[in-house]
Amino acid sequence: MLRGLLSFSSMTMISRVLGLVRDQSISYAFGASAATDAFWVAFRIPNFMRRLFAEGSFSTAFVPVFTEVKERGSEADLKALMGRVQGALGGVLLIVVALGVIFAPQVVGLFTPGALEHPERFGLTVELLRLTFPFLLFVSLTALAGGALNSYQRFAMPALVPVILNLCMIAAALWLAPRLHTPILAMGWAILVAGVLQLLFLMPGLARLGLLVRPRWGWGHAQVRKIMKLMVPTLFGSSVAQVNLLLDTVIASFLMTGSQSFLSQADRFLELPLGVFGVALGTVILPALSRHHVSTDHEGFSRALDWGLRTATLIAVPAMFGLLLLARPLVTTLFQYGHFHAFQSQMTTLSISALSFGLPAFALVKVLLPAFYARQDTRTPVRAGVASMVANMGLNLLFLAVLFVCWAPSALLHQSWRLGLTQVPGLHLALGLASAVASYLNLGLLWRSLKKSGVYALQPGWRRHLLRLATASATMVLVLLLGRWLWSGWDGASWLVRGLHLLALVGAGAATYGATLLAMGFRLRELKGQ
Repeated sequence: MLRGLLSFSSMTMISRVLGLVRDQSISYAFGASAATDAFWVAFRIPNFMRRLFAEGSFSTAFVPVFTEVKERGSEADLKALMGRVQGALGGVLLIVVALGVIFAPQVVGLFTPGALEHPERFGLTVELLRLTFPFLLFVSLTALAGGALNSYQRFAMPALVPVILNLCMIAAALWLAPRLHTPILAMGWAILVAGVLQLLFLMPGLARLGLLVRPRWGWGHAQVRKIMKLMVPTLFGSSVAQVNLLLDTVIASFLMTGSQSFLSQADRFLELPLGVFGVALGTVILPALSRHHVSTDHEGFSRALDWGLRTATLIAVPAMFGLLLLARPLVTTLFQYGHFHAFQSQMTTLSISALSFGLPAFALVKVLLPAFYARQDTRTPVRAGVASMVANMGLNLLFLAVLFVCWAPSALLHQSWRLGLTQVPGLHLALGLASAVASYLNLGLLWRSLKKSGVYALQPGWRRHLLRLATASATMVLVLLLGRWLWSGWDGASWLVRGLHLLALVGAGAATYGATLLAMGFRLRELKGQ
């Protein structure tokens, strides 16, 4: 698992760094404008469905069944399963994509009702959605191929796939956009082309395993039906964060122009620790837990899950404090150029601060969910997910109302709330806070159910682990606070000075954290389970 984690994480790190360059390119070329908001909405809808269906419910249902057939069945059975799943998944998604393209105006109106009051922005969002929606078909088939490769412990190539998307979007923002009459449409074309290239990228890997088979309609196949049965309840359980993010998109459409972009950029900063470690841990642990469950190795199951939880906290907790303290220096250094100004940096900082508060919960949920899916228990995550989603909706409205009352000038309080919401900056902070709090609720419910099931027992050493973690994080926070006090002026500094100061802060914080852990007896061999 450690080898798999390092392989997956290293490839994901490349993808996340390029994702940061991608967002820098988009901010430089377009800023946080109405056109950028339209693009992020048009991208978020198929991307949400990708995470919900392809990387969420489908992957968590497919990998355990695929692993079971691989361990107990023949090679012919495995090839038959692969072909039938490809045919069923591809056929259903063709219909979904066709409906999404035909009814794009209705889809946009459903997810961003606030855009209906701005016909030009609404029309641009519809045009972009028709370009981006077919991405769902290609990326879902890519997720199928990636799940099969992961079951064979081939983590590097699937983790490298997002690099293709980021490279296409960077090229579109910097090269294609200036050559189009409507520059932002370049981003839609980039996503469509990237979807095709990502699928082609994984085909040689499948061919080497003998799994590049002809798709066949397989809705009646026993194992396909089992996967579909497992998928239905996991639609909520595995992607609560994405459902919450989409609900945020609906509410953000009523807020100040740029709010969609501020939330999307904040999500990029969380994707680095979540993608490199949180998602990586969940991806690596799921096949291992599935094997332990199939072989009824309860002790191995418990040890594997415990390893994942400790590793996740070791990264997510300091990452949370680092993002909270360095949000403004990060945004100013990486984004505040071209059409992206100081006010937009301040607004993005609010989103990062709110969402980063929930980072440990987001990461731990990624580790806990495979413990249920490996045992083919999909009901428990559904119940926890639905409760979290309902709480998120209520907290969105509550926090939004509180911030509006506290921040709005008295004159706006007596006007229409629809008009007032568009004129008060920073209200998107409420959406990030609600998502963070709801993620802790989801984590608590999953943890309680896991302990009640009796399949997991805390391994020795947790008290020592938490003491080390708390001490190292506190020491790091003190160093970062000192650095922020010494270097307080970021907006007026040159890009070189900003970059050097940021590198110094990140380096000092990381070195302090690592040195404190080592001083308290932590050794890397502990991650090997020795």
